Amino acid sequence: MPTVTAQGKTIACDTGANLRQVLLANGVDLYNGQAKVINCRSLGTCGTCAVAIQGDVSAVNWKDQARRSLPPHNPARDLRLACQTQVLGNITVTKYDGFWG
Repeated sequence: MPTVTAQGKTIACDTGANLRQVLLANGVDLYNGQAKVINCRSLGTCGTCAVAIQGDVSAVNWKDQARRSLPPHNPARDLRLACQTQVLGNITVTKYDGFWG
């Protein structure tokens, strides 16, 4: 059973679990500011759930890649959309400041 470490919490989850759902279900602040209210609810279109991830996760899908290729994101920056990412092994998640993380 993989673990997700974020904001000082370590959470066990099933292999293949959706990262956004795991974080929100365990009280991790995934969204900054008004993004808590204004987000796409896991459609992969807003980009506000962008996080840095160390560890084993699913390959980048087309929604994640497409959204992060548009401003204010930069495709060269090593971020992933939590809503489009499945946990495959133990990971560490970092959420940065600002609306877009």
